[in-house]
Amino acid sequence: MNTYDVVVIGSGPGGYVAAIRAAQLGLSVALVEKYPTLGGTCLNVGCIPSKALLSATESYHRALHDLPAMGFDLKGKPDFSTLIEYKNKVVEKITGGVAFLMKKNKVSVFQGTGAFQDAHTVTVSREGKQKAVLRGAHIIIATGSKPMPLPAAPFDKKRIISSTEALSLPRLPRRLAVVGGGIIGVELGSVYARLGVEVSIFEYLDRLIPGMDEDLARILQRQLKKLGIQLHLSHEVTAVKPTRQKVKVTAAHRRKSGKVISETADHCLVAIGRRPYTDGLALEKAGLVTDDRGRIPVNEHLQTAQPHIYAIGDVVAGPMLAHKASEEGIFAAEAIADAPRRLNHFLIPSVVYTAPELAGVGYTEDRLKAEGRPYRKGLFHMKANGRAVAGGEADGLVKVLIDERTEEIIGVHIAAARAADMIAEAVIAMEYRATADDVARMTFAHPTFSEAFKEAALDAMDRVIHA
Repeated sequence: MNTYDVVVIGSGPGGYVAAIRAAQLGLSVALVEKYPTLGGTCLNVGCIPSKALLSATESYHRALHDLPAMGFDLKGKPDFSTLIEYKNKVVEKITGGVAFLMKKNKVSVFQGTGAFQDAHTVTVSREGKQKAVLRGAHIIIATGSKPMPLPAAPFDKKRIISSTEALSLPRLPRRLAVVGGGIIGVELGSVYARLGVEVSIFEYLDRLIPGMDEDLARILQRQLKKLGIQLHLSHEVTAVKPTRQKVKVTAAHRRKSGKVISETADHCLVAIGRRPYTDGLALEKAGLVTDDRGRIPVNEHLQTAQPHIYAIGDVVAGPMLAHKASEEGIFAAEAIADAPRRLNHFLIPSVVYTAPELAGVGYTEDRLKAEGRPYRKGLFHMKANGRAVAGGEADGLVKVLIDERTEEIIGVHIAAARAADMIAEAVIAMEYRATADDVARMTFAHPTFSEAFKEAALDAMDRVIHA
């Protein structure tokens, strides 16, 4: 039996980061991963490969539609197999980097499926054979999540597919149906629409990306329509019928009785959410249970019912985001090493990597109205931002929400070409309880996209300069 201070189950952005931080703090660490490569969903079949495809197809789309106005006339059809090969090389490089980090930090990696034998013991098995038995003074569960299927249409991985298969289709389809207008659905829908695929998105609610700012959702809706994506909002998918070569999707309008539509596509991507993945862990042997949504209950310190066992990332409550899992991994490692830190879940930003990108943190207007909290807002449209106009990326806006009495910034929502990077400025400002005036008094380089954040803060105080 191998004994460690910390045993981490799962090598996604939560697990491998927890392992590194625990090792930095002088603890002996074992990392258990069931798949051949490290990095979990995010690095292998999620964040990294999808962003490789999003970046590549956005460049291609801009070359076709934006560069001619700048004096460059570039034409050509995409080579889909080369695009997928490029994506695979990106994944290989990133996952290889994680393997290097494990060696650098002297983390012992065990390939196989981890399962509890008791509250302090984890067995590691491969192909039904036990390969190792690990005893941990502390254990961190970081097993992530899996795509959630439609109850009436389980994944067959050929015609009814999840995001995993959508990242590695054998050939470019002619038509793609997407069920779900959340982040995964709109991102992958964008990828294929840019490549000339006829894409339809079916969304149960009357808007896209629920939970994010409504103004951002409207901007996204407009941009997706420009890409030629057909949006079927307020539609409930009632049937998904695959055949050998096609798949038929039937949906009924939720408010207009009798309005039913059917579309035939090469594939149907089901992107209605993800579920915590704890299959095979044998949690009961460690004295643990899951709630009605499959999540492991934890306290504010991320401890389970067994105080020496922590759970982080997608297997616990909160948004299923890679950066949330990473911060929780660091939090758990430092708690184990008696070096606790603060973790503010309210200031975890959300990002959608469409064009323009969307990002938000803190309160939305809907939540402020629901809570009856007085606020003011500032808006600045990217069409008035010099850098955005110069680069032909002037779609979008920045919205800053401030407390009416104190002028503290309590929410920032951005639709812009660099929104995923710009939102970090808002997180820093809000972590330090900055007011709109604090941001307004800072000097921003010109010309930059980030100036729009300062202008929106100024607008919240009726002092905007360039609008």
